[in-house]
Amino acid sequence: MQIHIRPAVEADMTAVHALVQELAFYEKAPQEVVTTPQQYAQDFGEGCFDCFVADAEGRVVGLALYFTAYSTWKGKILYLEDLVVQEAYRGRGIGRRLFEAVLEEGRRRRCRLVKWQVLDWNEPAIAFYRTFGAVLETEWWNGKIVL
Repeated sequence: MQIHIRPAVEADMTAVHALVQELAFYEKAPQEVVTTPQQYAQDFGEGCFDCFVADAEGRVVGLALYFTAYSTWKGKILYLEDLVVQEAYRGRGIGRRLFEAVLEEGRRRRCRLVKWQVLDWNEPAIAFYRTFGAVLETEWWNGKIVL
């Protein structure tokens, strides 16, 4: 089976949303997903985020959703919000190819960093990121306010 990594298009947003829901189930937080495929399409069309998808025979089986952010200490960064591969397609190097596409996009945009979060219990993801020589910070706490 041939896997093609490509930039997402608006027509992919329903599949992107479904993969995010799959990730939420994996992370034991399905109730936290309040977005809709329509909201994804609107926000994507407005340039709120970009996305690479892994396409297998015309079907989206993986994604890397990212956006540009800014660090006052480092400058422009690419923030990887989610990296997801459907369970049935894991172990085939798709996640690696998606992550490498994000790293290359960061270089193309002349970003100083690529940043993301990983749950402290997600050992497979931690091990994956370490294969790239990633620095996993443990001293910063995340803050948020739901509006």
